[in-house]
Amino acid sequence: MLAAVFICAACGLVYELELVALASYLIGDSVTQASVVLSVMVFAMGIGSLLAKRLRCHAAVGFGMVEAALALIGGSSALVLYASFAWLGESQYALVGFSLAIGVLIGAEIPLLMTLIQRVDRQDAGGAVADLFAADYVGALVGGLAFPFLLLPMLGQLTGALFTGAVNAAAGGALVLWVFRRDLSSRSRWLLVLVNVSVIALLGTATVLVDDFERAARRAVYGDQVRVAVRTGVQEVVLTGADRDSLDLYLDGRLRVSARDEYRYHEALVHPAMNGPRARVLILGGGDGLAAREVLRYRDVRSVTVVELDPAVTRLARTDPALSELNGHAFRDPRVTVVGADAFPWLRSDRGRYDVVISDLPDPGITASTKLYSAEFYGLVAEALAPDGRLVVHAGPLGARPRTFWTVEASMRAGGLATRPYHVAGRYAGFAASPDRGRGDEREGEGWGFLLAGPGRAPRPALAAGGPVPRSLGGRELREGARAAADARLPGLIPSTLIHPRYWEDA
Repeated sequence: MLAAVFICAACGLVYELELVALASYLIGDSVTQASVVLSVMVFAMGIGSLLAKRLRCHAAVGFGMVEAALALIGGSSALVLYASFAWLGESQYALVGFSLAIGVLIGAEIPLLMTLIQRVDRQDAGGAVADLFAADYVGALVGGLAFPFLLLPMLGQLTGALFTGAVNAAAGGALVLWVFRRDLSSRSRWLLVLVNVSVIALLGTATVLVDDFERAARRAVYGDQVRVAVRTGVQEVVLTGADRDSLDLYLDGRLRVSARDEYRYHEALVHPAMNGPRARVLILGGGDGLAAREVLRYRDVRSVTVVELDPAVTRLARTDPALSELNGHAFRDPRVTVVGADAFPWLRSDRGRYDVVISDLPDPGITASTKLYSAEFYGLVAEALAPDGRLVVHAGPLGARPRTFWTVEASMRAGGLATRPYHVAGRYAGFAASPDRGRGDEREGEGWGFLLAGPGRAPRPALAAGGPVPRSLGGRELREGARAAADARLPGLIPSTLIHPRYWEDA
């Protein structure tokens, strides 16, 4: 019986972690999603414990039905959550609903198990509680470790949840139908057999069809021209489009590159920062090679170091015909060195000095990126800059998310940098789940907000004399963008730090 408790506890924690992981991917901001799932689930467990009092007189059959329901709901939760995101464009309500339902069912387990364990072992209540919770906590440990190290890499999120549900149904059904078969009437016994067989059959059928479901859902999210879809150790990478002119690159469901107007973004990001000494350039992020393409247009650049967390992205930028053509085969240039590392610890250990640092990173509202927009991080960048070096940061849309933009600016100042904001008109890219940068939103007048900074005096956004001529950017546009950004300043914002991140206020 304690072995069954161990298995059911492990399955329960897997459902919980599955919801957190998938919600963080689909909705973004893992801190908020983890808080929603955990708080709602713990609250629902209390409700489930109260409701289970009515089932204690029929503890065996009640526990069997609870486990069957938990297996079905928990096992299918990832599938339904992804479907609601793909076809309805909204998964927050489904997340809360599954957290409530799973929490109620997990909470109902404990009172029923207490009743059952005392039937098996006539010990005092304290001893029964100790045995029950020991098995429950050890099972939770195993489930918590199995999810990231076994289920997720081997089976993926959808199949992993379905498999867990089948194991849950088998363990709960076997416990009741074997150990407590004498407590069941013939009708209850056959009902439990039918319910558990049906649940396992449904989960098994879904497992067989999960690849077709993923393809259909992916088409609903990304369109019909998905060419590459791979889950790396860091994120999901999806490439769509038949050629370089129609290419879109998505990272974890967020549009990062659209070939139709990516040059507008990358020219606005790179060229103002190249006005001055530029022999050594550091690009943080930019694994798609597009920022490097613009940097390499300057013949006096001697070295370009690209620090990208996910080596799969840089590998794709080298080998995919459409993406490598779009980035001008930048990674073939002997001046380019690619480092596969997290930018924060890499900067702490690097002792180089750079004339230009280009921060081409995901949106600061994405939790994994928040530390790369902190005052501590900008302090490291300031140390890596040459005395007359420049840092440029894409800080999000100035009009749509002003608090985020000016919080980035406050954090840069706290890190010892003098800043100058500028805005470039264009189509700000977002995606239904969480805005990042590229094409998608297309709101008239919206554009990109940037911050140009230096360790001494704030650089002036301008194009380098005698440098390459951008297709979409001119000196007049930069001057007007700098004036517009300065006029839109929000004063008094507090910098974001590692222990107090502040990038969710616009959400």
